[in-house]
Amino acid sequence: MRSTPAWQHPLGAPALERVTIERRELRADDLAVRVEYCGVCHSDLHQINDVAGRRTGPLVPGHEFVGTVTETGADVTGFAPGDKVAIGTIVDSCGACPMCLAGRENYCAEFPTVTYGAVDRVDGLPTHGGYSREYVLREKFAHHLPAGLDPAAAAPLMCAGITVWEPLRAAGIGPGSKVAVAGLGGLGHLAVKLAVALGAEVTVLSRTPDKAADATGLGARALLVTSDEAAMAGARGRFDLVLDTISAPHDLNLMLSTVAVDGTLSVLGFFGEAPVQLMGLLLGAKKLSSSATGGLAETARMLEFCGTHGITADVEVLPSARVNEVLERLERGDVRYRFVLDVADLDEEPARVV
Repeated sequence: MRSTPAWQHPLGAPALERVTIERRELRADDLAVRVEYCGVCHSDLHQINDVAGRRTGPLVPGHEFVGTVTETGADVTGFAPGDKVAIGTIVDSCGACPMCLAGRENYCAEFPTVTYGAVDRVDGLPTHGGYSREYVLREKFAHHLPAGLDPAAAAPLMCAGITVWEPLRAAGIGPGSKVAVAGLGGLGHLAVKLAVALGAEVTVLSRTPDKAADATGLGARALLVTSDEAAMAGARGRFDLVLDTISAPHDLNLMLSTVAVDGTLSVLGFFGEAPVQLMGLLLGAKKLSSSATGGLAETARMLEFCGTHGITADVEVLPSARVNEVLERLERGDVRYRFVLDVADLDEEPARVV
């Protein structure tokens, strides 16, 4: 086993603690990656707070990160030490089911092995995430980071970016398309950037007009205030795709009313109970969808597209020693638009062994 410092949340503890964790020795198809920047996703908070009630032990979060390959297994052919890589939400899958064979490993019939909080398919040990200095994974599940992208700002592409990219692709968004983005946070601001780069006319939906300047600065045509009944009535049936990235409970039927005939409402931010009037789908042959990040094929396409168009997240980068402050600020929405941890400071002092 190989040791590396990390930030771990013990079950039931008030905060993350700096510890040393163990990574496996490299298998033949493995890479060792020196983690440099790790994005902080709202789902990290969900896992830390055990929203689903399924945690059984300590947790090292982090599933959108970039770093440098330091070592490769004997059978690795696609990477070499020194390569910059990006890693996302899944690190293994069965490889044999129809979804895996189609490059949609995120929908693996046996459920994919996620980057942290899961169990390794080979040795049965828990997976630990990117709030750490080293990560070991199969070559297949790493991606080359396009040259020219700022590594810290590119890290959130591996979760927030791919989550909004998949429904954009599924809906065939391109020049002439009309897209609405509800919520202008970590997912929403990347949704605006990607949709604009695809050629769509983009409108941001928000409860207040406060983010109008931000919306247009990101490339949106306008901001539509959802509490303005007259404005929302005027937007009825307007959009080919509505990307709903709002993380709090809200009225999905209001969002659905703005979807055009044969259009799609893709719910990406909230996964609690949210009643939908089925008549709202029927009247207009509308579709209701979601996205569980993305498979390897679409993630590669997204990264290539972002490299070509220079798309990254708007981030606030902080040293990983401030991780608990970052999580507290994220919980109260004090971020514009994504926190990223610089984990280089994990080299600075010894950690206790667990």
